[in-house]
Amino acid sequence: MRHHFDHDGRAISYLEVSGGGERLRGTLILLHAFPMAAAMWEPQFAALPPGWRVLAPDLAGFGESSTGTSDPPRIDDYARDVLALLDHRRVDAAVVGGLSMGGYVAFALHRLASTRLRGLILADTRPEADSDPARAGRQKTLDTLDREGPAGVADAMLPKLLGSTSRGTRPEVVSKVRELASAQPPEGIRRAVLSLRSRPDSTPVLGEITVPALIIVGEEDEITAPEVARHMHGQIAGAGLALIGGAGHLSNLEQPEAFNIALSRFLSTRFA
Repeated sequence: MRHHFDHDGRAISYLEVSGGGERLRGTLILLHAFPMAAAMWEPQFAALPPGWRVLAPDLAGFGESSTGTSDPPRIDDYARDVLALLDHRRVDAAVVGGLSMGGYVAFALHRLASTRLRGLILADTRPEADSDPARAGRQKTLDTLDREGPAGVADAMLPKLLGSTSRGTRPEVVSKVRELASAQPPEGIRRAVLSLRSRPDSTPVLGEITVPALIIVGEEDEITAPEVARHMHGQIAGAGLALIGGAGHLSNLEQPEAFNIALSRFLSTRFA
């Protein structure tokens, strides 16, 4: 079910789903990728273990959430909005899962308020800041946005967002990703690119993570390759690692059954 609340004069929209059960065992925050929105998590909503609730916000400027106002925009802005959501729903601490850009926001949450995290799920993401070639790629995205709008950005990114298996055999997933990315507001996309380009290196955070953690990666991910996930796995004490076959960068959409099994197992065993 979709909800909205006001934070600093801006509307923040989020989806909330309960996994059922007689008592609430925990809250899971799911943070979406770029250039997507909370709706990308729909395949996960029906796979929650009993007693778990999921809150999936549209990050500022995406979906139905208002665009941020800070100048320049920073990745920490998204994290502060997530903290506002936790306060709004009176959640002291939650398991936070982020995919790609959502993972960068999860790292920012750890830097800003690590006590609000019960656990971490880092999917198809990386701790490092953008390299010089990556920053150049961000500029190309901005140029595409100026020329062709969100649909142009979606078409340009699709070959890397989805693995070869999905592109070749799952046309419904290709259509879903194109539709969702094309629907995002241009200013939200622009501010996100600037935030991603300037984000800090989160590598030092890895050794500071003491909560239960799970690393998930698609085996065909060309943006954050499996070796990146394996490196994070080795740096976070006690972390789990799930490799999703037949999936690229958007592993939760490309192979939802395998992704959901890893997610459910993590929540059920590490937070019993």
